[in-house]
Amino acid sequence: MKQSLPPQPLLLPSPVLIIGTYGADGKPNIMNAAWGGIASSKPPCISVSLREATLSYHNIKRTKAFTVNIPSEKHLKEADFVGMVSGREREKFAETRLTPIKSQLVDAPIVEEFAYALECELVKQFELGTHTMFIGEIVGIVADRDALGENGLPDIEKVRPMLWGSFGNMAYFGIGEKLGDAFFVGKELHPS
Repeated sequence: MKQSLPPQPLLLPSPVLIIGTYGADGKPNIMNAAWGGIASSKPPCISVSLREATLSYHNIKRTKAFTVNIPSEKHLKEADFVGMVSGREREKFAETRLTPIKSQLVDAPIVEEFAYALECELVKQFELGTHTMFIGEIVGIVADRDALGENGLPDIEKVRPMLWGSFGNMAYFGIGEKLGDAFFVGKELHPS
């Protein structure tokens, strides 16, 4: 039997996205943002929703650029830490011992230690209440060679990204095992 729940921002799972920006002083900053995802195929775009209280919000509005860095499970502590403190008071790169490298395409830093990053130019923003949704066109992707699959794209089993379980349990999770091939396993229902 289904049970009704009150409306709330609940989507299982949520990605762990580390947003990279530069401050007005040129200082690199990163934050953990679970509210985001692919927004369009053509042009390739991603959305991230941030509160105005965050430094990253103001950095994106000023530079019109950001990166979306994908941490592997081995960077759990670093990913969590950059979501706990503000870049206004803390040097997140220094405290996590992560390395900022300048994107060649947008005015935003990339986290060198993370498996891959999307380089984004801000194309739209929407005020939605407590959060502003920033839509970034993905103008480039940089990835570690050892994170790529045979097709030359980031491979989920090599990247080992983290998932956030929501406010319900306040925990991070790994990806688990492969269940089946997309656009194939469903053919078992109608083999024609």
